Amino acid sequence: MSNRRTIWAAALACTLALTACGQTAQPAGQPAVAQGGAEFGQAGDKSKTFGTDAEPGVFPRTIRHAMGETTLEKKPERVVVLDGGELDNVVALGVKPVGVAFPDGAPTMPPYIGDKAGTPENVGTIGSLNLEAIAELRPDLILGSRLREEAQYAKLSAIAPTVFAVRPGYTWKENFRLNAAALDRVADARKMLADYTAHAEAVGNAVEQEFGKRPTISMVRFLAGKTRLYARKSFIGTILIDAKLPQPESQQVDDLAVEVSTEQIGKADADWILYATYGDASKTARQEILGGPLWAGLTAVKAGHAKPVADETWFLGLGVIGAEAVLTDLEKQVSN
Repeated sequence: MSNRRTIWAAALACTLALTACGQTAQPAGQPAVAQGGAEFGQAGDKSKTFGTDAEPGVFPRTIRHAMGETTLEKKPERVVVLDGGELDNVVALGVKPVGVAFPDGAPTMPPYIGDKAGTPENVGTIGSLNLEAIAELRPDLILGSRLREEAQYAKLSAIAPTVFAVRPGYTWKENFRLNAAALDRVADARKMLADYTAHAEAVGNAVEQEFGKRPTISMVRFLAGKTRLYARKSFIGTILIDAKLPQPESQQVDDLAVEVSTEQIGKADADWILYATYGDASKTARQEILGGPLWAGLTAVKAGHAKPVADETWFLGLGVIGAEAVLTDLEKQVSN
């Protein structure tokens, strides 16, 4: 774009006209790539086609992504990230973002990221972006996903070149490669993913050596109005698969998660149960379930093998730094 200042001014004018000082809400409809959507299961294969044909160090470069193609005239320096996965990805690649949108239930910098991200400006929350704040940062790259912000893509693209993954979660490795292609750090991403794979295999082997078998591990998450058992097509599900640590039969499905009622919590039983809470625990069924007789009767609970884990890492990390932190914590948690 030849006159970036003019475009920034136009974007600012546009956002000032919106309600709540640039705050915009997610569309009410169910995106096709959401859990249960028609494209959820296809997101992985589609994501593998994304990236660039440009050689290292070469700009302009065109990036194929979930919304089409975006051309970057130069190597990005001022990056805004719109989700935890993109935050994790850019920090892993040595980039400190200038702006970040946090999850509504965890609106601060994740502890596992800490000061490695620098001091980026808050540009709203996922699903409620402050477009004015984004424009004022004058980014030269915006990273997000179609699932989270498809409705805002045109407005974001008017501010800066915007590259979207299909969705966060089980496609986290493909998303990392996509972000690396935009940042001209493909070789770095490849090395980090190879290191992660080796770490996952080592953790799985260590757990097997300690117990003489590969114990089943159940992942339970308490959210407002729902309790989920996370399955194979989730961030944590892919990590357990890579470590070759099985989940109980109830979670061996090609989906994000299985929702259960308080009365169905028996489906969570396994050799080990690891659980976390998103947002305000008082709005979830956590206290009712953990204090109830069904929970107390589970095999893992009776054996002392049910432990809390950090939601910000295990479920919201969504990137290679988070995955490495999960593996390190997993080896500590699943031990006698």
